[in-house]
Amino acid sequence: MSEIVKEAWTKYLAQLQLHPLRTKAITAGVLVGSSDVIAQKISGVKRLQVKRILLLMLYGFAYSGPFGHFLHKLMDVIFQGKKGNTTVAKKVLLEQLTSSPWNNFFFMMYYGLVVEGRPWGLVKNKVRKDYPSIQLTAWKFWPIVGWINYQYMPLQLRVLFHNFIASCWAIFLNLKARSVTAKKD
Repeated sequence: MSEIVKEAWTKYLAQLQLHPLRTKAITAGVLVGSSDVIAQKISGVKRLQVKRILLLMLYGFAYSGPFGHFLHKLMDVIFQGKKGNTTVAKKVLLEQLTSSPWNNFFFMMYYGLVVEGRPWGLVKNKVRKDYPSIQLTAWKFWPIVGWINYQYMPLQLRVLFHNFIASCWAIFLNLKARSVTAKKD
C-alpha cells in the first residue's frame, strides 16, 4: 500500500511542477467536494445533494485553488529573499488583514447566492448578521495555520496544505452546527 501512495505522491508532485495552477485548482475542487460529502454524511443527509457538491467543487476549482496559487506567489514577491520569524509574522498578518476577510465574505456570498440559490436581499442580510462573528472566529484559528504554512511548507505545497486544513475546518464547523441544532431540539 505504501508504494501506491508513494507513487501517487510522486506523480502529484510532478503535475504540481509541470502544471501548478491547474493542479492546485483541481486539488482544491476535489478537497472542497470531499469535505462536503463528509459534512453531508455527518449531518445525517440520507441522499447526497450532488448539485451542492458540484457547486462547491466549482468554487474550489475556479476560485479557491487559483486564488491561493496567486496569493502565495505574490507573498513570495513581496517578501522576496526574506526569511525568519519576523517575515513569517508579517506574511501571516498581511494574509489575515487582506485575504482572510475577503475570502470569508466571498464564500458567504457565493454559498448564499449560488449554492443555496437565495435572493440577494436575504444573502446580504445574512452576511451583515453573521460575517463579523465568522471573521472573528477565523482570526482565532487561521493565523496558526498561516504560521505553520509560511514557516514549514515549501511554496508549491502551501495551497494544498491550506485547502486540506480548510476541508477539515468545514467538517468541524458542520459538526458544531449540528450539535447546536441538536441541543435546540
